[in-house]
Amino acid sequence: MAIRDDFEVVAGQVRTVVQRFALGLLVIAAFGIMLVGKADTVLVEHARVLALDVASPVLEAIARPAAYANRAIADLREFASLREENARLREENTRLLAWQTAARRLENENEGLRSLAKFREGPEASFITARLVGDNVSAYMRGALLNVGRRVGVAPGQAVVTGEGLAGRIAEVGENSSRVLFVTDVNSRLPVLIERTRERAILAGDNSPRLRLNLVQGVAGVQTGDRIVTSGHGGSFPVGIPVGEVVETSEGSIRVRPFTDFSRLEFVRVVDYGVTGLVGPGAPSSPPAPPGGTAVRSR
Repeated sequence: MAIRDDFEVVAGQVRTVVQRFALGLLVIAAFGIMLVGKADTVLVEHARVLALDVASPVLEAIARPAAYANRAIADLREFASLREENARLREENTRLLAWQTAARRLENENEGLRSLAKFREGPEASFITARLVGDNVSAYMRGALLNVGRRVGVAPGQAVVTGEGLAGRIAEVGENSSRVLFVTDVNSRLPVLIERTRERAILAGDNSPRLRLNLVQGVAGVQTGDRIVTSGHGGSFPVGIPVGEVVETSEGSIRVRPFTDFSRLEFVRVVDYGVTGLVGPGAPSSPPAPPGGTAVRSR
C-alpha cells in the first residue's frame, strides 16, 4: 500500500514537471529530429515511409464511410435531377409532337401547292470540301487560303459554306489553291432577305466581327433575333442560305452576327449551284485531290 502511494506521488511529480516544461521538451525533440534527419536522411526516409504505410490503411478506413455517404448523396441528387429532367423531356416531347403535326400538315399543303403551280426545283448543288491552309486576315482584309483550285473545278464566285451557314465566296483561283473572301470583309456585299418579313436588304462587311445591314426598302419591323438568309438576287447564290442573326437594332445601325465562327474554321465546302457542277470546261472527269487537302465530290 505504501509502495503504491509512493508511486502515485512520484508519478504526480513527473507529470507536473512534464507539464511545466512541455514546450521546452517539444522544442528539444523537434531539434533532435531535425538533427537526426540531417545526419541520416536514409533513416528518416525509411521512418516516413513506414509511418505512411501504417497510416494509409487507417486513413482509407476512415475515408471509406465518408466516400459512401458522398456517393449516396450524389445518387439522391442525381435521382432528383432525373425526375426534373424527365418532366422537362415530357413537356418538350409534347411540344415536338405538336410541331410534327404542324410540319406534316404544312408539308402536305406545300406538296399540293407545288403540284398546282407545276413548281420545279432548281439544279442540285455539287461541292468540294477544302481545308484552310492560311489566313488572309489583316486590318484591310478578311479571307483565307484554301487547298483546292482550278484543277478540281473551283471557280471565282462560288459559295463557301460551313455547317452553320455562308462563310464567303471564292475571290481568286489558282491551279491548286484559291482564296475565299469572307462575308465580314469590307469588300463583301451580299443581297439578303430578312427571313421573318421577307424584306430585301444588302449585307455589308466592314472588317469587324459584325455585319452591317443596309435596307433597300423602308423596314420598320427589324427585330433582334431575326435570321438573315440569302435572297438569290444577282445570280450568285440561291435563296435561303443562312448567313446570320440580327443582334443590334439601334437607330441608324442594324448589326448582324454571322452564324459562321471564323476563329475556328478548319474545313469549308466550296459549293457550285450551277447545272454543270464544279467540274469546269476542260477539267478532267475525275480530278485527283490536291496533296494535303480533302477533296470530296458530291451531288
